[in-house]
Amino acid sequence: MARGAKAAAPSREAGGTPPEPEYVQLLTPTGERVAQSTGADGVTYSVDFTDSEIRGLYRDLVVVRKLDTEATALQRQGELGIWASLLGQEAAQVGSGHALRAQDMVFPTYREHGVLYVRGIDPIRPLALFRGVNYGGWDPIAEKFNLYTIVIGAQTLHATGYAMGVAKDGRIGGDDGEAVIAYFGDGASAQGDVNESFVWASVFNAPVVFFCQNNQFAISEPTERQTRVPLYRRAAGYGFPGVRVDGNDVLACYAVTRAALDNARHGNGPTLIEAYTYRMGAHTTSDDPTRYRISSEVEAWQAKDPIERVRAYLTRQGTGADFFDDVEAEAASKAADLRERVLSMPDPQPVEMFDNAYAHGSPEVDAEREQFVAYSASFEGGH
Repeated sequence: MARGAKAAAPSREAGGTPPEPEYVQLLTPTGERVAQSTGADGVTYSVDFTDSEIRGLYRDLVVVRKLDTEATALQRQGELGIWASLLGQEAAQVGSGHALRAQDMVFPTYREHGVLYVRGIDPIRPLALFRGVNYGGWDPIAEKFNLYTIVIGAQTLHATGYAMGVAKDGRIGGDDGEAVIAYFGDGASAQGDVNESFVWASVFNAPVVFFCQNNQFAISEPTERQTRVPLYRRAAGYGFPGVRVDGNDVLACYAVTRAALDNARHGNGPTLIEAYTYRMGAHTTSDDPTRYRISSEVEAWQAKDPIERVRAYLTRQGTGADFFDDVEAEAASKAADLRERVLSMPDPQPVEMFDNAYAHGSPEVDAEREQFVAYSASFEGGH
């Protein structure tokens, strides 16, 4: 969409799928490459990936979906307390995740399993959280990936504060500068935390990219119940650029995110990216999407599947069936390994609830631990 062009918010009033909006797209749903695409921010985007690199992206997309599907199955079998699936949003996460440079910092929600995977973090980490055997902890600074955030929108303020610190420390201004990315959904865009983070990021020119995965539903409410204008246009009111990208196009998601991150690391402030995608499954495993959306809409989005379009392109370029079979086998093997490791996780002992409450310990917590141990020991077989 050219700068200044008007766009109406999609509507479902007549039923079915809302009108297709304009956005940055470099790979069509039928798998055809687009040389370049200009966004609403006036920037023209392109990528120069080789077919070998695109095959690598395809591999990640398939593996991420398989791991996510396995986690959903584990929850349905009573092995996880809950799971927030990313089904349908793989391209937004894999594309933007690969756009990050090693020094960049990520602030996720509870659904960024694909970003976590491409950042090289063991996918068992979040599953430990949802299984309830630990807090899913990893070292955010060492991994350059903050812990999952359950409170809707809170991570955008964390990201903005961190980005302001990056700027104050002088870690911006060149190719080796550090940029920050905050992920959130379309529903979170209505939260006060998100809007406050926009204000602070703008006036302090923080090196942060706000990556909104507009998957069309805030749990059970469609996007038009959240906003009367396309979400990316909100950025203008805060004084920084916004751009909408085809969230099912892994190439476009990479290109737009890499440009926004590089812009931030050079000291040019924040950008809002709206990745226009679709949540193919439930909000979480405690949700029933059949109660608030119709099957024809889901079927229309299945035709835009982020994995199938990459497969179609690679097939057209001569990639044989052996490659796709190998990828499927690798994904299945990783999923089976993940399942085995989840089921072998030891249950925590009740007394462990007192661990890691304070970094340097606490006399009060120590006393409470002793009382709890004595109380537990008072029962037959207690220890």
